[in-house]
Amino acid sequence: MKAKKIASSLALFLIISILTINNSCSERNETVSCFPNTPISAVINLSLPAYYNLQTPGNWAYTRDETGTGTNGLIIYSFYSNTTNKLGFMIYDRNAPHICPGTDTVLKVNEGSTKVICPKDNAEWFLTTGQPLNDIAKTGLKTYRYYDYNPNTKILSVYN
Repeated sequence: MKAKKIASSLALFLIISILTINNSCSERNETVSCFPNTPISAVINLSLPAYYNLQTPGNWAYTRDETGTGTNGLIIYSFYSNTTNKLGFMIYDRNAPHICPGTDTVLKVNEGSTKVICPKDNAEWFLTTGQPLNDIAKTGLKTYRYYDYNPNTKILSVYN
């Protein structure tokens, strides 16, 4: 009698475990668990034409083929920090944080606005904060908060 009870409990446990594993694996195809965990270590010269506009608060730029900027590059947004009275930066990964990377999931800044958009599903985020703008994406942009900026040399170093 006791052996039957143990066997049925074990069978029930195995069925629930298999269903849970099966379900979590299928969900993993469209979640951040597949987000590339790539080391970021980039040195960006804001005196170069591609990045010159970052010296003025409120502008943004994509990284262009620099090593150490992840699998699809970065979006860099410049702002004036009232707390430090200096130029500050928001630095985001260009991979969409809510779906697995693909050629159509590289984030783009909507020209003339402060929106970042995923071309695959039109998920949107605020460029200024990285927070979601619509219900498609439930998570904020992957943000790299560690950087050094030397205003004398105009060198921005980004790392994680």
